[in-house]
Amino acid sequence: MTTATQKETLGFQTETQQILKLMIHSLYSNKEIFLRELISNASDAADKLRFEGLSDSALYENDSELKIHISYDKDAKTLTLRDNGIGMSREEVIRNIGTIAKSGTKEFMQSLTGDQAKDANLIGQFGVGFYSAFIVADKVTLTTRRAGLGHEHGVRWESAGEGDYTLENVEYAPRGTEITLYLRDDEISFINDWQLRTVVKKYSDHITLPIVLTTEDGKDVGSGLAIQHLSQFHTGYVRFDTLIPFCATV
Repeated sequence: MTTATQKETLGFQTETQQILKLMIHSLYSNKEIFLRELISNASDAADKLRFEGLSDSALYENDSELKIHISYDKDAKTLTLRDNGIGMSREEVIRNIGTIAKSGTKEFMQSLTGDQAKDANLIGQFGVGFYSAFIVADKVTLTTRRAGLGHEHGVRWESAGEGDYTLENVEYAPRGTEITLYLRDDEISFINDWQLRTVVKKYSDHITLPIVLTTEDGKDVGSGLAIQHLSQFHTGYVRFDTLIPFCATV
């Protein structure tokens, strides 16, 4: 079977559709949490690679410098977050993105208080953080390849956050996951250097790997637990030194 014939449209579970509606309509005043959740998921993917890499170092594929990379395109109104963590296979994408455990969904819904600040903190606890992307985006694409699988095993997932999503096999060289958010017109404030750096700094204190932001002028700005002293390494690239040691996340 060729990659061209492997594109299919699948329906979300009813529970997943309910979660999507809740994200969009119940957490609108805490929109920035989507970035917190996507960064947290990327960090988890790195942790999983580290764990599996203990018994199979070949999973690193000669790329052991784990990091999160954030970039944006103002003209296209897109925000992209990429990690080089464990990645996902086609089956894992269907299981992890297309469905939600019914028990977890029920518990999440029962735990909602109506207080948006409190409810925003529940998202990660119930494993539904990915769907927070639809708070600000009217379309999301996810391209991924699991560590250890060949480049021909890349997978692209796409959805407008409604009743279904498409899934297709693609040639995808990088290990890990890339998520692109197509922002709604009223959410483009997130695609500027200052806003992104402020939100990333706010939510990255517990993250155990570098977060690199490509700015509008093409520079790479790195952050870690503490965004402190600026240092120039070479033309076109700027990083912030991380001065505080970090510990593993749970």
